[in-house]
Amino acid sequence: MMNNALIKVCGMRDGENIREVEALGIDLMGFIFWPKSSRCVSEIPKYMPTHCKRVGVFVDEDIEQVKHIVNDYALDIIQLHGSESPDYARQLRSVCDDGISIIKAINIATADDFKATKPFEGIVDYLLFDTKAQLPGGNGKKFDWSILEAYNGNTPFLLSGGIGPDDGERVKVFLTSHLNSRCIGIDLNSRFELAPGLKDIFKLREFLASLLN
Repeated sequence: MMNNALIKVCGMRDGENIREVEALGIDLMGFIFWPKSSRCVSEIPKYMPTHCKRVGVFVDEDIEQVKHIVNDYALDIIQLHGSESPDYARQLRSVCDDGISIIKAINIATADDFKATKPFEGIVDYLLFDTKAQLPGGNGKKFDWSILEAYNGNTPFLLSGGIGPDDGERVKVFLTSHLNSRCIGIDLNSRFELAPGLKDIFKLREFLASLLN
């Protein structure tokens, strides 16, 4: 993918849809385990990806329950999308296998919000910058990417928040700008859906192709 950026498609649930999205050559696939989400996974899908990494998304979940789900779904990465503390992330790492990676989502509206990233330096592997909203994730709304210039942390991040089918050119410009110096990829979700948890393969394919043109 362009600039070696990772592509994460989140909010997956249907086995055949999972197979089709994986076939597009993405790098990360997200499964949401927050009961209040319309994309929540309540049972193991009939097909789980084997060619991209599996990301479990949790919101203020009990650590033992996270560990249980990590094992059941053979997750590679844990994404924390609630108000989890650095200590929570540290404890979580101590009870999970050594190979697990942790992403901490930070909701962004202004440059001041980057202060929340500092306590996680050296504790999580990646950050995910999402749009600040009432509910965690999947809101389909962007924040002002220009404020990423204010981020001066060392932890690499994924860009999330309302990226849609018509944003190919904007994403290309971002990935070649100085703003992306610590950006390792993008996160796609609600704006590529036919219904919650069901992705539009055509729109995803066209979008990914636009990044290469």
